[in-house]
Amino acid sequence: MTYLPEFLTVVVVHLLAVMSPGPDFVMISRSSLVYSRRTGIWSAAGLGLGILVHVTYCLVGIALVVARSPLLFSLLKFAGAGYLVYIGLKSLRARPAATPRAGDGNQGHLSVLAAVRLGFLTNVLNPKATLFFFALFTQVINPGTPRWVQGLYGAEMSLMTFAWFALVATALSHPAVKARFVALQPRLERVFGVILVGLGVKVALFSHR
Repeated sequence: MTYLPEFLTVVVVHLLAVMSPGPDFVMISRSSLVYSRRTGIWSAAGLGLGILVHVTYCLVGIALVVARSPLLFSLLKFAGAGYLVYIGLKSLRARPAATPRAGDGNQGHLSVLAAVRLGFLTNVLNPKATLFFFALFTQVINPGTPRWVQGLYGAEMSLMTFAWFALVATALSHPAVKARFVALQPRLERVFGVILVGLGVKVALFSHR
């Protein structure tokens, strides 16, 4: 019970961050609408694994080094920006899918590995996530909190991230939603592409100073 107030604060702060629009949300939306519910959920699993990476480097102190090193931060920033632009350009250049089977309405599935990798890289290469977790582990979580307790916080945040985006994927891949998406797919692919490229440019211009 000693760490319950701190834990609840972490839950609320992280949940608000997870629910706010950003690259993770756009990526899950595209995975669920363009591909399938399965692809969206596995991509959500990749996001959850990405959270564990952020938590790990915060626990070992690497986040402090990245946050204070313009060079390392820039490398992370441009890698993340490049990845978002790459996905966005793929959307912009995507050709209309073949006529779907009844009740399908998507381009099929990405492989499990490809879907997880998509979510994982989108999350890990987001420099704003690096700064968020650095602030969380230095401003919200007491440095005196045992590492194993902080590790439990991290596990909870990973599971929460997966649960939220799996819920988003499930909602967006509902047959009623997908039926509407089929007619608009070419346009929405371009919309996703423009948003992802725009997010990539925004990340490239982002400064932590």
